[in-house]
Amino acid sequence: MTSDLDTEGNKEEGRLPERRPSGFLWQFMVMAGPYWQSEDKWRVRGLAALLLILTIAQVVIPVLINLWSAELFDALEQKSMERFFVQIGEIVLILLASMTVTATHLQVKRGIQLGWRRWLTRKLQDNWMATGHHYQLKHIPGSLDNPDGRIAEDIRNTTEVAIDLAHSLVYCALLLGSFVKILWSLSGDLLITIADTTFNVSGHMVWVAMLYASAASALAIWVGRPLIHATDRRQTAEADFRFGLVRARENSEAIALLHGEVGERRRFAELFRGIEGAWNRQTRGLTRLFIFSSGYSVLSTAFPILIASPRYIAGSISLGQLMQTAQAFQQLSSALSWPVDNLQRVAEWRASVERVLALDSALRSLKEDTSRPDAHTIVVQKSPIPTLCFHDLTIANADNTVVLQGFSAEIVPGEHVLIGGDPGAAVKLFKVVAGLWPWGKGTVSQPSDASLFFMPQRPYMPVGTLRGVLAYPSALECFDEDVLCAALAQVGLGHLGPRLAETDTWEQVLTAGEQQRLGFARLLLHRPKWVFLQESTDALDPEGERMLMQLLIDEFPTATILTVGFHAELEAYHQRKLTLNRTPNGMILIKESRKAWDEKRSGPNWGGRLLGGLLRRNERRALIQGLWKRGDHRP
Repeated sequence: MTSDLDTEGNKEEGRLPERRPSGFLWQFMVMAGPYWQSEDKWRVRGLAALLLILTIAQVVIPVLINLWSAELFDALEQKSMERFFVQIGEIVLILLASMTVTATHLQVKRGIQLGWRRWLTRKLQDNWMATGHHYQLKHIPGSLDNPDGRIAEDIRNTTEVAIDLAHSLVYCALLLGSFVKILWSLSGDLLITIADTTFNVSGHMVWVAMLYASAASALAIWVGRPLIHATDRRQTAEADFRFGLVRARENSEAIALLHGEVGERRRFAELFRGIEGAWNRQTRGLTRLFIFSSGYSVLSTAFPILIASPRYIAGSISLGQLMQTAQAFQQLSSALSWPVDNLQRVAEWRASVERVLALDSALRSLKEDTSRPDAHTIVVQKSPIPTLCFHDLTIANADNTVVLQGFSAEIVPGEHVLIGGDPGAAVKLFKVVAGLWPWGKGTVSQPSDASLFFMPQRPYMPVGTLRGVLAYPSALECFDEDVLCAALAQVGLGHLGPRLAETDTWEQVLTAGEQQRLGFARLLLHRPKWVFLQESTDALDPEGERMLMQLLIDEFPTATILTVGFHAELEAYHQRKLTLNRTPNGMILIKESRKAWDEKRSGPNWGGRLLGGLLRRNERRALIQGLWKRGDHRP
């Protein structure tokens, strides 16, 4: 069923659509440039200024070597030992200066690279982990694979290579300016006679060097153009392969139980074939570029000497001037050949930047969609009224396909409501209340003075100590050890009490049922007023489910409980049921039923459960702790 969400509300009155930057470099500066205006800007700018000064010093070194070379060869030509020993002393000083400048420059440059990477990583990481964006990102149409790899690896390339390329470009520009003057003065005047007309060409070696390097750069760019696309394809293939290996590691138990190793190896082979294809395309591009670059490198060594030698043979310049001219020509052509030397790095850098830009753009779009309520966004807001209200709610998929339409309801404090029927609609309604599903329209009003606690089907188990897992999302020091042990004992996990200090991958250590019990232990620790359960007992046996649901009612007699569940046994613990049934035409039919709250309290063993519910909470905890210390407990 197609919604009209994509046609209505496209423009708000008096507001034009936002224009985004179009050029690649402009987009990069919009995303990463604010680092230089951040709160640490003066330190950053100071380091950048120091880096520029050290880069100028790096350019001075080859200029000094060029001048020293001329003096050395002149001393050798004159067979002067005195001048020879002077050149030895000068080269030692130049060597010490070069070592000092290089080492200091490296430390300053890497400091800027790390700071920029830290800032950009924190920016995207915070946006990724803000208000469910990491979850919503998976549902956006388009290619946004491996956001973790983009944050960890592509941001590193984006910032590190940007500084390297900027430094080398500035260095080459300064080198160009320095050696143009030297080569111009060494070139002298060249007289060219054409049809009885004589032309005086000043600085002819400069013009030859510029023409030589420009032709080489243009040819190299043409030869290496396929590299950009090939490099992007390879990085994507590498990321997909890494993700496949990580997924297999995370689901190793399920794979082993189903004997799915053969299928996994087949999938790994398929993913690696993608790497092979991208690698071969990149190899073909690199081969063409390296053939050209190697020939250009050899020719650049011999070409300036061959061009300047006739003047030396004619006696116009000395041997020292010949070698100085050749070195100046090489330095000048090297500076002009920056595109040739950095084409591969530019291709890799651009591929990484485009992946980071795509992630940043998607996260900004999510932020704008959720922070600017309009006809395309479900508004989840706080209300002073102590009820949970759904007003004309329409839930859609990210592609605007409607899932639930025209839903309005109120849930008052203390109510126990079960939502069942169509799983897709029920689960998305749960996610809407949690603020994770913005697609659709309508309003959800949450009580502003109530603490909300959401329990998904499988509780999140961070890697760490069991104490930290149990206290999550609060800090582990928020709860005393005896309180944690009491909570574990209440949910039937008392045997885990001695393991609170152990560190492990708990989602693999604990069974699905134990994980759900641990979720209820978290609930006991955080004591919310509103509890939202999404199939939080489906891995338990009937007796375990009955025990935990009754524990929930006894421990939270005044709390509001909203449960998404799909089996009839849960109805005994709820006063009200909302059934979302899908009709043949794709619409969702909402059916509501109520029952007397006392009906569920009748039945076997109600007296014992009532007595347990009347015990004061602190007394029950003390009793359980005493049983635990005596060892009188059952898992």
